[in-house]
Amino acid sequence: MKIEAAADTHSETAGLKPVSRREAFLFWLKLGFISFGGPAGQIAILHQELVERRRWISESRFLHALNYCMVLPGPEAMQLATYIGWLMHRSWGGIVAGTLFFLPSLLILILLAWIYMVYGHLPAVAGLLYGVKPAVTAIVGFAAYRIGSRALKNGAMWLLAAASFTAIFFFRLPFPMIVLMAALVGAILGRWAPRWIVGSEAQTPDYSPESSSAIIHDTTPVPEHATYRGSRIFWKIMIGLLLWAGVLGALWVQWGWSGLLTQMGWFFTKSALLTFGGAYAVLPYVYQAAVEHFHWLTPAQMIDGLALGETTPGPLIMMVVFVGFVAGWTGQVLGPDHLFLSGALAAGVVTFFTFLPSFLFILVGGPLIESTHGNLKFTAPLKAVTAAVVGVILNLAVFFGFHTLWPEGLQGRLDAVALSLMGAATLALFRYKVGVIYVIGMSGLIGVLGRLLA
Repeated sequence: MKIEAAADTHSETAGLKPVSRREAFLFWLKLGFISFGGPAGQIAILHQELVERRRWISESRFLHALNYCMVLPGPEAMQLATYIGWLMHRSWGGIVAGTLFFLPSLLILILLAWIYMVYGHLPAVAGLLYGVKPAVTAIVGFAAYRIGSRALKNGAMWLLAAASFTAIFFFRLPFPMIVLMAALVGAILGRWAPRWIVGSEAQTPDYSPESSSAIIHDTTPVPEHATYRGSRIFWKIMIGLLLWAGVLGALWVQWGWSGLLTQMGWFFTKSALLTFGGAYAVLPYVYQAAVEHFHWLTPAQMIDGLALGETTPGPLIMMVVFVGFVAGWTGQVLGPDHLFLSGALAAGVVTFFTFLPSFLFILVGGPLIESTHGNLKFTAPLKAVTAAVVGVILNLAVFFGFHTLWPEGLQGRLDAVALSLMGAATLALFRYKVGVIYVIGMSGLIGVLGRLLA
């Protein structure tokens, strides 16, 4: 039976009406434009709107869904929205909620990337980008601190973080290898030394207890479409695989396996499966491929893309849209007369392959993965990966810092202005807890004023 039917009895006594598809659609559309603040801010918005204000779902059911999504790779806030949409309105609701969560960001980033490619050389735009680069470096360092404060609870976790930093910084090991090695270590520790794993899990956001009833309450039965059925799981997996293989196969036929869009589809499929620990965890992997291996972007363009991603709504992983647009533009996949369309097509390809696995995890794997939550044998490898990710993110901060402070390489001189901006941004983040958007905005304004007055 549908969740509306399951909740009808409770809704009547609570004075609440089941949510219509139209009402849900309008909310998810609004959310796509206001979901600033990174995963923590986006989850807080979801909690405030759905639990406290609209009372669509109870506190415990919300946190249950959140814990489920935190086990998965991919953007947990987007997956949480997809989960709740799916719980309320079946697969249609999940697909709509998840798509609208990132669709506004996709369109905004395509526009910003176009402005960047066409007008990035103008003094005002160049000054803006100059100002935000030191801020982005500070933000990445702050991300390493935030994740590390939750994940590095003992000596073993600190050692994993240090080892991952050494592996990627000094030995240039690829990110997937580091993830696999950390997962193996976590599995061994979970089996033979669980005391080194317990306590390293990230904390669930501390929300106040629920004080009112909800449409989907603690006593609302699990809807029929959310129960486990082997045949249903099989057909959803087959549909997902056909979508993935169909699009990748079409790109292969049109441009060949070595074609830019085909390689993007294959690479971003892999990256979508490695995003344990949030977007900052996979950014080093994207950097290794986009900058060092495929040469789709320059180091400076990668930093600029992260800055633009930080200032738009939606998941931070949406900065890969910038990567796709710039690569498609410079690669001229549709010819030199259609640069914008080339960039927009590449951005769409990147987005499709980045988010398709997240939809499958929710619509297909929900009953299976939820049943393993709290099982140390299952979660220990993920906790170890999260610890290793801290070292990888720190490496990314070092990389950004080097290219920001010494833009001409070590043979050039230190950029004292960039160092000052980086120090101010670091102080604002760590000491005064200033929001990311405000830090980037002020740094960009200073950069614009400095370039225009120079």
